[in-house]
Amino acid sequence: MRTTTLGSKGPDVGVIGLGCMGMTFAYDVKTPRDDDTSIEVIRQALDLGATLIDTADVYGPYTNEELVGRALADGHRERAVLATKVGLYVADPAGGPEGSPLIVNNGRPEHIRKSIDESLRRLGTDYVDFYQLHRVDPEVPIEETWGAMAEVVAAGKARHIGLSEVTVEQIERAQTVHPVTSVQSEMSLWTRDALDEVLPYCQEQGIAFLPFSPLGRGFLVGRFSSFDDLPEDDFRRRLPRFQQDALRANLAIVGRVREIAERVGATPAQVALAWVVAQGRYVVPIPGTKTPKYLADNVGAADVELSAADLAELDALPAPTGGRY
Repeated sequence: MRTTTLGSKGPDVGVIGLGCMGMTFAYDVKTPRDDDTSIEVIRQALDLGATLIDTADVYGPYTNEELVGRALADGHRERAVLATKVGLYVADPAGGPEGSPLIVNNGRPEHIRKSIDESLRRLGTDYVDFYQLHRVDPEVPIEETWGAMAEVVAAGKARHIGLSEVTVEQIERAQTVHPVTSVQSEMSLWTRDALDEVLPYCQEQGIAFLPFSPLGRGFLVGRFSSFDDLPEDDFRRRLPRFQQDALRANLAIVGRVREIAERVGATPAQVALAWVVAQGRYVVPIPGTKTPKYLADNVGAADVELSAADLAELDALPAPTGGRY
């Protein structure tokens, strides 16, 4: 796979990464986990050049980091650019909407200092390449949280630190304390908010931009044609864009992506990912999957070249019906 750098100061990685959340958390939660296959997927990703491996302590909680740690054992850690996140935790496993987990913010410095050690233990490593603040805690000044993140770097427990789902103003405030190497936010053909301000700012500053859910949580590849296609207790059942009327309207976007994919000789997933990669230097999407088949499909996007006309047609796709959350 062709490579890029994670920002002007980061390491080299493949232009497509791997998000690991769905292997243990949020999607299709009633289906028994297949950890052996997930471990195989992570190791195959490294073999194929998708070297950025992304997880978080809240996924599970904790089970995702444990899984990634097992996958990177036996000499595989050195091949990965490993990223994890801190700043969210499950306060009540069933205290959220419709019995879902209640997830709350925690950006207190003492939480950051404690959490990195626990993450390193679960991941089976002495350091992570990227330690990212999952969400800014509105109850804690970002300078205080970011100062604790900087301490993690000074202690050699992380090589770089990043932010997730932030505004330009929040990035600028963090930058006064310690350099921001990466910003992770949702971006795809149906989620383009970051294109207005955050991504241009990151490009100007040499900050890596890591889009999560670059396939619209699986929707853009044509995996769902009805609300009933979503597995029971799946996180997406609570999202506005996946409610039946909105989903039906949004299928028009999927149809257009499929038409372009057929024209260029690629799959819809590859077209959707190639569009994301084309949005700028240092943009590295982290699509999630837990099957070798979809991994190979996603990685193949690195070889898809979209023409200016293709990109313009994708740029002109209508906005989706329904909000993100």
